[in-house]
Amino acid sequence: MSSQQIDWDQHLIEKYNYAGPRYTSYPTALEFSENFGEADFQHAVQRYPDRPLSLYVHIPFCHRLCYFCGCNKIVTRQLHKADRYLDVLEQEIRQRAPLFAGRCVTQLHWGGGTPTFLNQQQVSRLVALLRDHFTIADDVEMSIEVDPREIELEMIDHLRAEGFNRLSMGVQDFNKAVQERVNRVQDEETIFALVQRARERGFRSVSLDLIYGLPLQTPESFAFTLQRVNALNPDRLSVFNYAHMPTLFAAQRKIKDDELPGAAQKLQILQETIATLTGEGYQFIGMDHFARPDDELAVAQRAGELHRNFQGYTTQGETDLLGLGVSAISMLGDSYAQNHKELKAYYADVEQRGNALWRGLTLSDDDCLRRDVIKALICNFALDFAAIEAQYPIDFERYFSEDLALLAPLVADGLVEQRGRSLHVTGVGRLLIRNICMCFDVYMRQKMRMQQFSRVI
Repeated sequence: MSSQQIDWDQHLIEKYNYAGPRYTSYPTALEFSENFGEADFQHAVQRYPDRPLSLYVHIPFCHRLCYFCGCNKIVTRQLHKADRYLDVLEQEIRQRAPLFAGRCVTQLHWGGGTPTFLNQQQVSRLVALLRDHFTIADDVEMSIEVDPREIELEMIDHLRAEGFNRLSMGVQDFNKAVQERVNRVQDEETIFALVQRARERGFRSVSLDLIYGLPLQTPESFAFTLQRVNALNPDRLSVFNYAHMPTLFAAQRKIKDDELPGAAQKLQILQETIATLTGEGYQFIGMDHFARPDDELAVAQRAGELHRNFQGYTTQGETDLLGLGVSAISMLGDSYAQNHKELKAYYADVEQRGNALWRGLTLSDDDCLRRDVIKALICNFALDFAAIEAQYPIDFERYFSEDLALLAPLVADGLVEQRGRSLHVTGVGRLLIRNICMCFDVYMRQKMRMQQFSRVI
């Protein structure tokens, strides 16, 4: 698939800029149920026993509170809390790992919180635990999220020695005034030194996270951030839209509403960000992701082989994903499963019964079908009806007659083109891909719970 240009249409973007899911899964986590139990989990594990495994480990601790954050985290400076967490995580690993005996781990990701809250000894302990209990491929993709404020250069060396080969760093914004407003002041020299050290030590990929829509940001100030980012030349970039939901996230109440950029300013920041990054040679992967043309994500997208899961875009779609730790989500077989979000409940359950399964969902045939339709659209910006019919015993036009009727206004507005028996997302439609996917979301249609999602842009 060719890397298509994004066309900016202010009128259409304003027209379609309403709330909707990010489709890291279909159905979304809103459909998870506590009726999903351990028997369902074990059945899901056995669904595709030959699939390789992707491991996600959630480390919830942070040294300091960032006001914009909506992640599942615990702010503390007490390192012994991480020891206690690793003790319980070890119990969960010991109980879960035998279910996957014989499977090979091809991907491993530590997220949070701040995984580098752990010291070198704790990092080594957790890596050893995973290596002892799972079969890890020699060429495993090992990635970790890093907070540049709380990490020594030597930790980069240590992570590399332990096998990590991908690094994701939360930068958010290079302007000091913006950093102060969100309680995330970081040193620019340190960020440059960390990226340089990672490259020297042989990390395959360095990714940076930015956020637009933060207090005091303007198109001009964000242009400065992008200028510094270009100097760093990361392999991948995530540019997230800040979702201000102070009723849901207490920390966001510390952010003053009147200091946030308005809708028009946010759109201008986004427009200029896309123009700048694509002008620098990055491929727009979709949603909020950019990658260098030789990066695996960009190569996979051009080949029509990109996938998406709870960690975002990925090249490894034919894997089962096992989530370990508090709040972690698994995608196994045709099921989703999530651990308890509350640390106390996570500890109590693991210590009592060896796991902290809280809720989940077994997908119906219709769920699986719609998941594949949405995945094709969101990953590859195209959908071939015959390819879906080859996988499922349906007549596409008949089965999706209501969905195609909902899509018709988007076709009329030029977001999508129907060419024979296929759909192609246009340059205008790429930014509104979530709206296109919503036409195939039967849960959203039934409940119209739009207010629970962030705006698409």
